[in-house]
Amino acid sequence: MAGPIEQFEIKPIYNLEIAGYDVSFTNSSLWMIIAIVAISLVMVLGTRQRALVPGRFQAMVEMLYEFVANMVIDIAGPEARKYFPYIFTLFVFIFFGNFLGLLPMSFTYTSHFAVTFALGFMGFIIFTLIGFARHGLDYLKLFMPGGTPIMLAPILIPIELFSYFARPFSLAIRLFANMLAGHVVLKIFAGFGVALAAVHPAVGILPAFFNVGLIGFEIFVAALQAYIFSLLMCVYLNDAVHLH
Repeated sequence: MAGPIEQFEIKPIYNLEIAGYDVSFTNSSLWMIIAIVAISLVMVLGTRQRALVPGRFQAMVEMLYEFVANMVIDIAGPEARKYFPYIFTLFVFIFFGNFLGLLPMSFTYTSHFAVTFALGFMGFIIFTLIGFARHGLDYLKLFMPGGTPIMLAPILIPIELFSYFARPFSLAIRLFANMLAGHVVLKIFAGFGVALAAVHPAVGILPAFFNVGLIGFEIFVAALQAYIFSLLMCVYLNDAVHLH
């Protein structure tokens, strides 16, 4: 039986090397494409009719849209509405990645630090550029708010700088660690249930029931982590748009 960590192994589907760099098409790449196709289909089918009285599918897509739009406006203000497409894209990409990873024989690309860090670092760069574009050098006041006694600068500025540059790491670790841990626990209890069922079928029922509960909890965590990642992105966007 495969170990609990084997499910996270990146395997090449099509080997490709360019200028000495391995750029092979992998199972992670495949499931990212599947997620993008699934997102596109859901959005296109959900907005195709644009009925005044929406059906269930259209209502679901509109609720998803309004949920993220309201989050952006409530946290970062109406001025941040122009950045809604970016936050919405992040949310659905993580949301679908987390849920597709719960399917049998699938691959959870959000369980890899390289993927989650890339998402967090991209937002970090974009919001830093937005901050300097809107406020110029005044954006540096983010590390030394107005009215702060100058004697606190040697303590406050290093702390604020560390906190600022730690943002992409905290985002990445939180998402990948939650997805990794959840899938490992599911695999361990599934293997435990199979091992007990080999002894006697009745004995393997208890781990099976427990695993069903874990899957329900993982569905909740999958949605929650997409929400938390997007929520924190909105907080960082608010800093870029309004400073403190």
